[in-house]
Amino acid sequence: MAETATLPRVLIVDDDEVFRTRLCRALAQRAWDARAAGGGEEALAMAAQMHPHLAVVDLRMPGMDGLDLVERLRAADSSMTIIVLTGYGSIPTTITALRRGADYYLSKPADADQILATYERLRTPETSLPNAPVEAPSLARVEWEHLQRVIADSGGNISEAARKLGIHRRSLQRKLSKYPPAR
Repeated sequence: MAETATLPRVLIVDDDEVFRTRLCRALAQRAWDARAAGGGEEALAMAAQMHPHLAVVDLRMPGMDGLDLVERLRAADSSMTIIVLTGYGSIPTTITALRRGADYYLSKPADADQILATYERLRTPETSLPNAPVEAPSLARVEWEHLQRVIADSGGNISEAARKLGIHRRSLQRKLSKYPPAR
């Protein structure tokens, strides 16, 4: 393997330790100097030291959220490619992320190959992705993502999430038993 000084550098920022570790390992196996941070402040300190070519930032994190981190990373290094990664994708958050300095937005689950393919397309000006039309998710997909977000905000408590959504617990469980709809 090549020295880390000659490898392209990537910073993975996600509060989910398992996901962060797996993605970091997968990128390292693809000849990247991959480093990981669990939150915004840690990521800013690491970025100042390592000067990454690519930053993959989770949108929802405790403390400094991904949108604020994107803005601060962009202010610190305008040449860095920043991809926002989240399980709660929507058109308004996509637009906000791009306005704050993200180069692109991917929905979880995204793997190392998807992230690297996006990075390569972003580096090629004639196939730049941010100018590509944004494909609106289906209504069923938006509903499913909203349900997942409310459940996450309820700490995984289905009864509490059903109360917040104003539906019966069994109705929520039926909706959850279906596979996530296609985009």
